[in-house]
Amino acid sequence: MPLMEKNLTGNIFLVGLMGAGKTTVGKCLAKHLHKTFIDADHEIEHRTGVEIPLIFELEGEAGFRAREKAVVADLTQQRDIVLATGGGAILDEQNRRDLCANGTVVYLRANAADLLHRTRHDRNRPLLQTANPAQKLEELYAQRDPLYREMADIIIDTGKQSVQSLVHQLEKKLGAYASTH
Repeated sequence: MPLMEKNLTGNIFLVGLMGAGKTTVGKCLAKHLHKTFIDADHEIEHRTGVEIPLIFELEGEAGFRAREKAVVADLTQQRDIVLATGGGAILDEQNRRDLCANGTVVYLRANAADLLHRTRHDRNRPLLQTANPAQKLEELYAQRDPLYREMADIIIDTGKQSVQSLVHQLEKKLGAYASTH
């Protein structure tokens, strides 16, 4: 049975650095699999009534991470969703446990040069509002890539592929993973 008809059961959690394509790929994947798409960062903004840069400004990264932890704990209890996590959600051990215990974790991996290209005009990325965003992305990649790899059930290299190509590749890997788990 083709994967689109199969409608894989369970949650799919997308992890990866900012700009890796979690929201874009997630929306398309959810549509293909007839699941609900949720973006954790958008959910934080919805619940607080303000944008993430303002949360960072008022509460710092620690305040944002506390809000993110509460949202991840809540969202991972939902069913039949595709969740795009914030890039740093995996820094919290409880978030990693919640994600791994409640769905299939997919790491959308991209190199720092591609990430910089995709995020260069986005002012909604507080961690990149620095004199050297390329260096910051390299640091974030070095810090987070081992955590993403450790928890991922599936790793997809995003590279320069189209969204449709990524979703097709991901659907095939999800189907293979589902048949063995």
